[in-house]
Amino acid sequence: MCRGEVVLTNELGLHARAASAFIKESSKYKCEIKILKDNNEYNGKSIISILGMGAVTGDSITIICDGSDEKKALETLIQLVKNQFHE
Repeated sequence: MCRGEVVLTNELGLHARAASAFIKESSKYKCEIKILKDNNEYNGKSIISILGMGAVTGDSITIICDGSDEKKALETLIQLVKNQFHE
């Protein structure tokens, strides 16, 4: 299992378009992907779960990946957030 923390810096936080980009990327990996925010855990492959998180600009989230391709998944997802979901 590996984990990494990242701060949302895009203008609208984890809104529908950003959540969709996150899901599109996370679904490419076999590993389990979870997101921690405010001591709550969310499914990193579920758009409903991610939107329910209510993550806004400035929020810190922790991405947790567990499985055969966990390191590549974590690296890619953190970079996606840092790149502001390519918006």
